Amino acid sequence: MIQIKFKNLEKSELAREAAQETIESLVEKFGDLNESKIQITLEMKCSPRQAEPDLFKVRLHVVRGRYDGITVETDNPNLYIALAEVVDHMLEVLNRFGDRAGENERKQDREIWKNLAASLNPDEQHVR
Repeated sequence: MIQIKFKNLEKSELAREAAQETIESLVEKFGDLNESKIQITLEMKCSPRQAEPDLFKVRLHVVRGRYDGITVETDNPNLYIALAEVVDHMLEVLNRFGDRAGENERKQDREIWKNLAASLNPDEQHVR
């Protein structure tokens, strides 16, 4: 489920559709995200005290599922560029998450094989 929030920004169907399509492309690459709740916040940051160009902040947060708790955010003067940047960053985070999970599985497998070999040949010592 994808939930899109607007903060300090007028709701726009075009921005909503762009965010929806961008996140759906992310979900296609990482099927485990189908079971997650994805919250995306589109926000305009501007200072009432200083004259500055508008800055858009995009925050992507995954709730539930395998990637629970992963949050990525970025800001940019262009909302659509900020949206693209946050998705690129999320791709990197999810890829690294998968790499770590795979390494942990391989480490557990090696430990199981080591224990199994030790139990089959208790007199034989294995050097690693």
